[in-house]
Amino acid sequence: MPDRLPMAESEPGAGPAHDAGPALGAQSVPGAGSAPREGSERNETRAERMDRNWNELLQELRVVQTGVQVLSGFLLTLPFQQRFARLDAFERSTFVTAVVLAALTTALLVAPVSSHRLLFRKHEKDVLVDTSNRMAKAGLTSLALTMAAVILLVMDVVVGRRAGFLAAAALLAFYLVIWVVVPLSQLRRSEGGD
Repeated sequence: MPDRLPMAESEPGAGPAHDAGPALGAQSVPGAGSAPREGSERNETRAERMDRNWNELLQELRVVQTGVQVLSGFLLTLPFQQRFARLDAFERSTFVTAVVLAALTTALLVAPVSSHRLLFRKHEKDVLVDTSNRMAKAGLTSLALTMAAVILLVMDVVVGRRAGFLAAAALLAFYLVIWVVVPLSQLRRSEGGD
């Protein structure tokens, strides 16, 4: 079986994202990844699975990118507000950190699109899905840090520095629980047969 899979010859989102069987032109050769894995309800080839994984990742990124764009837009307007000139050195540093993290988050969450353009029709779909998955995870981590920096800044200005640090720490803990702990505990529970 080859290490690399042919990339879909269509634009993102146009590949098979359903379980209705092989896509047009897809070969379902016995022994070539067409058998479903044990416990799987899908009967798809490895290429179809890669197409589905890519489409699912794109849908997730669309949801996250909208929020990041709104957050980045909000941050970029702050220096033009009158009260911004009254920020102390710590608050300015926190603001700059938040802006840099927002830019990093945007770069990480848009990177799969750039990767797709560079790898389009290069028969590297599995590499694209794997790399984009890692970038999306890094982007979500960066997003959590961005939000913590924004909360720290806002709470520091409105309520006080101590409240800002407490709110930022609580927010990071909350993200850790709902974005990491809950999904992994659900996975363990389902693997344990509960």
